[in-house]
Amino acid sequence: MFEFSTFPVQGEIFARINGVSYHENTHITPDELIYIALTHFGADGKEHTGELIVNRAIEHKLRDIFASFYEAKYVIEKMRLIDCYGADDVLSMADNNSSAFNYRVIADTDTLSRHALGLAIDINPLYNPYITYIGGKEKCSPIEGLPYRDRTKDFPMKIDRDDLCYRLFTAHGFTWGGDWQNSKDYQHFEYKL
Repeated sequence: MFEFSTFPVQGEIFARINGVSYHENTHITPDELIYIALTHFGADGKEHTGELIVNRAIEHKLRDIFASFYEAKYVIEKMRLIDCYGADDVLSMADNNSSAFNYRVIADTDTLSRHALGLAIDINPLYNPYITYIGGKEKCSPIEGLPYRDRTKDFPMKIDRDDLCYRLFTAHGFTWGGDWQNSKDYQHFEYKL
């Protein structure tokens, strides 16, 4: 049975993220975030309870999206707070962990990520890597995602325009990093308020 429970980011939840994925800042407060525990299907075909922290403004959209994922038995291998990886995005991606909130900048830039506002989520990132071109050289993150950068190949958990993940997130107003011009972030969906 699908379950989707929300809790304020305070007490034990805040203690888990404070100084890890959350740092005092002028852009987002814990009151603007919500912790979600939800049921999803893992790569083993079994039900698991995943956890996310997101901006309160997108909570209802995620409820609808993840209810549809559950109904379709869509596979999300892992869904743990990025704090379980010391807020290290690369470690989380390499473990194919789907995550959302992380107060950080975009890799290789000084620009605040939409993850820092709880308005972005990465789904099955190992199989949907982030491809950038720096100084004319391709960089794949995580490096373990190299076998999956060729999007003409078929493999499990691949997100493309035909995939349910793409269809659901874009139908709810999210944009997909796979549509970016100068880089490709196949795991990434973000929402602009």
